Amino acid sequence: MPDSVNKDDDGNEGLVFAVDLGGTHLRSSTVSKDGKIHHRRKQQTPRAAKAEEIVHAITRAAREFEELGKVDGRCIRAVSVAVPGTVNVDEGVIVKAPNLPSLEKYPLCAELTSQLNLPCVLENDANAAAIGEVWRGAARQHKTIVCLTLGTGVGGGIILDGKLWRGVEGAAAEIGHMCVDPFGGVACTCGSQGCLEVYASATAIVRMARNGRADHPDSILNNCNELTAERVHKGGAAGDELALEVFQRMGIYLGIGIANLINLLDPEMIVIGGGVANAWSLFETHMRQQVVERAFSRLAAHINIARAECGDDAGLLGAARLAFDRMS
Repeated sequence: MPDSVNKDDDGNEGLVFAVDLGGTHLRSSTVSKDGKIHHRRKQQTPRAAKAEEIVHAITRAAREFEELGKVDGRCIRAVSVAVPGTVNVDEGVIVKAPNLPSLEKYPLCAELTSQLNLPCVLENDANAAAIGEVWRGAARQHKTIVCLTLGTGVGGGIILDGKLWRGVEGAAAEIGHMCVDPFGGVACTCGSQGCLEVYASATAIVRMARNGRADHPDSILNNCNELTAERVHKGGAAGDELALEVFQRMGIYLGIGIANLINLLDPEMIVIGGGVANAWSLFETHMRQQVVERAFSRLAAHINIARAECGDDAGLLGAARLAFDRMS
């Protein structure tokens, strides 16, 4: 990591105000250069047609953290935002965000800089999570990894020989839109069908559970007024047959996708994070079986597939690290 960074007048290193803007939740925090999170906040992502509603939520949180920072004697030096979509890093603009359409083509960084008077960094959320896991998580000491985030959608981040791979157009590692079932007929928000995202995301788990209720009239999931991926997870942990079938199916498709990644990139490690990873024990066996069956045997034998360690903080930490690197 770079040795120098902007400092406050008393010599304290500044903080980065980091935001992980998800399709469901907006998480924010202040992070110091050593990777310590000082303050944090979690709220619902505004469901609004105007991008300004989301900007307002971010700036309100930033100003609250500014006041808290004064108590600690640390100032915020930059804002860094991780978003679920394709971004133009140089221009600070979100190019495509299926789960946050109001932000598409919106100059998010310019607007935040204008309102907060701080430099702004913008990055894809899964890329940020990958950086966070390499910096402070499961992938420490590794240089070539693939990180999958299983949340509202499925994101991916690829780090090759220590460098984040964004691709020519900044759209690399959209692993959630890798086709794993061309004949499945399940439509994806990207416009294609049979994508990994429609089988391995929280949204997919809810859909598969809801569709399976008729065949499992005794399932405890039939008693849920509001079905969520977390409730399906709890059902599986309790031995509910429908829930277990959902995670078996999810694990199979996830394993197919991972086997493809292994054969293509031959990474040291596959890191799996996001809220759905909390159900690890319910899908791990099915996932690993597909890897064994479909990946090259020599590669499958040495690959390390592990749960992410940073949890919901991965994207925040990665976003902060990017800002510190930019300031140095």
